[in-house]
Amino acid sequence: MQAWIDDAQQHEVLAERARPLWRGEWPTWLLIFVIYGGWLATLSLWPLLGNGAGTLLMVWWCAWYMSLQHELIHGHPTPWPWLNRVFGYAPLAVWYPYEIYRESHLRHHNDFDLTMPALDAESTYVSPAEWAAAGRLMRGVRWLNKTFWGRIVLGPALAITTTWGGALRKLLRGDWRDAGVWLRHLLTLAALLWWVESAFGVSALWYLLGISYPAQSLAMIRSYYEHRPAEDHKQRIVLNDAGFVFRLLYLNNNLHLVHHDLPSLPWYLLPRVYRGRRDAYNVRSGGFQIDGYGALMRRYGFRPIDAPVHPRMP
Repeated sequence: MQAWIDDAQQHEVLAERARPLWRGEWPTWLLIFVIYGGWLATLSLWPLLGNGAGTLLMVWWCAWYMSLQHELIHGHPTPWPWLNRVFGYAPLAVWYPYEIYRESHLRHHNDFDLTMPALDAESTYVSPAEWAAAGRLMRGVRWLNKTFWGRIVLGPALAITTTWGGALRKLLRGDWRDAGVWLRHLLTLAALLWWVESAFGVSALWYLLGISYPAQSLAMIRSYYEHRPAEDHKQRIVLNDAGFVFRLLYLNNNLHLVHHDLPSLPWYLLPRVYRGRRDAYNVRSGGFQIDGYGALMRRYGFRPIDAPVHPRMP
C-alpha cells in the first residue's frame, strides 16, 4: 500500500481481506469457469450460432481472458503463482506468452517509470532519438495509434510487431533466455489452432485474424489513454468512470489509479475502495479522470490525443 493511504483506509482494506469474499475469491473462480466454459461452448455451438454471432462471442471471451490473465498475474485467485499460471497459460488470445506478459507487466508497476520509453514496457511513447530515426511510414503509424480508431485498427499490429520483433532481436544478439518460453508458446498455440479447426471447424486463419486480432483491439481500448506524461507519477494514471459493460470486460481496471495503488486488491473490490475515497483519488490523479470510453471515442476518434514523442525526455 502507498504511504498516502491513511489508517482508516488501511483498516478498510484489511477488513476486506478478512471477509469470506476475499479469502475464498469465489468471484474470480466463477470468472475462470465462465470464460473457459463460454469459450468452449461457443466453439461447440458454432454451427448453430453461425459465423457472425460465434465470432462476436469469441472476440468477447478472448478479450475477457486477457483481463483474467492480468488478474492472475497479481496473485489471484490462489496464493500460489504456479497454480495461477496454469489458469492463464492457454494461448486463447494468441499473441503473447503468459510468462512474457507477466514479467513485463510487473515491471510496468514501477510507477516512477510510467510512460517512459525503454523503462515502461507498456508505454505508447517513443524517445526523441527513436522518433528521429523512424521513417515517414512509422511516424504516420505512431500518429494514427494516438487516435481512438487508429488504436483499434493499428494498435494490435504495432504491439504484436514490437513484441515479436524485440524477441527476434534478442535471439540474433545471442540472448536465448526467453527462447524456451516462446517455443512452448508457439507449440501450444499450434496445438490449440489445430484442435479448434479439426474439432469445431473454425479455421486457424479465422481464429487468428477474425477473432484474436479484434479481441486485441477490444482489449486495447482500455489502455488507449490509461497513462499520460506528468511530473507527479501518480498523476500519470487514469480514473475512467466506464459503464457496466466495459467495467465487467476490464474487471474494473478502468479504475487504474486504484489498481496501481493497491495492485493486490482483487478486481471486485476496486470499485468499493474507489467509492470510499472518490474525491481524494480524483485529487491524487491531478484531474486525470475520464467519463467513460465513449467520451474518448467522440473526442479523439480521428484526432491524436497527444504526441507520440515523450515530452519529458531530452
